[in-house]
This record gives sequence, structure tokens and C-alpha cells, in this order.
Amino acid sequence: MNLKPAVAIALIALTALSGCSRAGSSDAPAAQSKGPASEVRIGYFPNVTHAAALIGVEKELFKKELGSTKLTTQTFNAGPDEVNALLGESLDIAYIGSGPAINAYAKSKGEAVKLISGATSGGAALVVKPEINSVEDLKGKTVATPQLANTQDVALKKYLAGKNLTGQVTVQNVENAQTLDLFKKGDIQGAWLPEPWSSRVVAEAGAKVLLDEKTLWEGGQFPTTVIIVRTKFLQEHPETVEAVLKGHVAAVDWGKSNADDAKKTVNAALEKLTSKKLGDKILDAAWKNIELTTDAQAKTFPQLAKDAVTAGVATEAANVAGYADFTLLNKVLQAQGKPQVQAAGLDKK
Repeated sequence: MNLKPAVAIALIALTALSGCSRAGSSDAPAAQSKGPASEVRIGYFPNVTHAAALIGVEKELFKKELGSTKLTTQTFNAGPDEVNALLGESLDIAYIGSGPAINAYAKSKGEAVKLISGATSGGAALVVKPEINSVEDLKGKTVATPQLANTQDVALKKYLAGKNLTGQVTVQNVENAQTLDLFKKGDIQGAWLPEPWSSRVVAEAGAKVLLDEKTLWEGGQFPTTVIIVRTKFLQEHPETVEAVLKGHVAAVDWGKSNADDAKKTVNAALEKLTSKKLGDKILDAAWKNIELTTDAQAKTFPQLAKDAVTAGVATEAANVAGYADFTLLNKVLQAQGKPQVQAAGLDKK
């Protein structure tokens, strides 16, 4: 789908949000519930890190819960484009990386989107040429990330800043498929990528893992993929959002309980979306690096907001207070006798 109209609309939406005295104020009237939506538009990536979305669509778990509500899906390569679609109101719910998710909230002054669930923890790594043995060896080299200010772009730049290497490593923003080609040609020497691309570059381009991002986080837990929703859509159609979350929880549960079948399902979905399925070894490696979860790891979001500043992609840390609304997710979890997800203070302004 051509995203240019969505981008244009998003820019208009952002202008309106920043210029309208009521849109950014706490006394702006909330939208009223209108019952189930006639249609819900869900966005996600053709990546293993978005396995819950792929399973939910492929196994018709969303469709089962949505009833008469039409499900429309759209895929994206990286979060910033998906944010434009959300803010331009051409998308209702998004599986997205934590970095762009925070950016969407910050750009709209905390008004346009809400964090409603986690989807995946882990599944991102810095892969490099075999001769590179330390991050210092990347001086003067080129390292790729999927898109400017996307989750992996922030992670890489923050990591380089922590090693005093800002400006000494060229960071190039390249679509994942092109990154693989550039790596094979020797035009880039490293890449910070989500799964399955990090495993593909290792298997198909002779790279090695220099750093698994899990090692940078307490307990190896960090939100690679979360779910956000347009606030207005949540207010007007809570029944529809709850139905999507029921499908999401079912996808997470099924994926965790049926690993072999889940990998086959994800691979079938990837083949439909990209015309190419993954080799078994690549898929197995990618699957081992992710954890399907409904926990968005809310406690990490204040740090993630600061990381964007350290990475140089934001001038100030976004205020993430009030970002999370796990009410419907916890309703679904509680009804199934599952532990509730903690908001870690992100549900309060």
C-alpha cells in the first residue's frame, strides 16, 4: 500500500494536535462509546518478532473474536511509517516497536495513542562481519538499522554513545531485505536487527552475533514488540479492542504451547507476505531468541524514553506517564485465570 497519503494526513494531524488549544488539554471531551466497530484496521511487520500478530491472523483468532467486525490488515517495514498511519487515522491498532510507540505518544502530547499490551520480548541483536571482535572495531565502519528512530536504531545509537563512539561509526538506515544484500556485498559491516533478519544475516551472509540485546536488560527482558491503539478508537469501540486482545492472548498462548506448529504457521504467513519462507535453521534460531508475552515490560519505558535522547533522536525524554491502559487486557487475563499485567505507574499522569 502506498503510504504517502497516510504520511500527509499524519502531518496534518500532528499540526492540529500541537496547535489546537483543546486537543492537547486535559479538559478536552472524551469520545463516547459507540459499540463494536464495523471495521478494525490492524498493522504489524512481517517479522518473527511480530509472531503473535502473524499467528492471530493466520489462525483466524482475531476473526473468531471479532464477530461481525471486519478485520483489515496492513504490514510495515518499520515503526515510524506505522506511527504515521496511526496518527493519520488510517490504522486503528498496531503491533510496533517500543521506540516508535513512545514517539507516537510524545508527538501527540499523550493524546493520540495508548499502550494496551505487550507482544514480544527479546529478538534483536548486533550482527557483524567475522573480523570484527569488539564494538571498538566498528570505528570507521558502517552499521545498518531498519529506519531512523525505530527501536533498533535507538538501541544501536544509545549503545554507541555509551561506548563513546558517537560520530565514529556511520549508521545507515536501510530496509531489512536490503540490509542483507548490502551485507553480502560488503557495503556494510554490521547491523542491529530484529528477528528473523539478524539470524538471516548470520546464516546467509556469514555474519556473527557481536551483541544480543538481551544482555543489556535486567533479566534479559525488554519490549521488542508492543500493541498500541488510537485513543479515540479505544474510547469509541472498547468492545472491539477487547475482542482483538482476546485474539492476541489466544495467539500468545497457542504460540507458546505449540512451538513447532507455531513456527510453521509464522513461516506460512511470512511466505504470503514476502513471497519467501525461512529455512528451518534460521526459523529455529529466530524462535529461540524471542518470547511471546502480553507483558509490555512497562517499567522499562521511562528508560527507553531517556535512551532516545542519549541516541540523539529526541531532544528531551518523553513523559510516558498515563501512556498505559491495561484495563481491557487485564479483564481478558483475569477471565481466563491468568496473572494480570502491571502498569508500573504508566497508567497514571
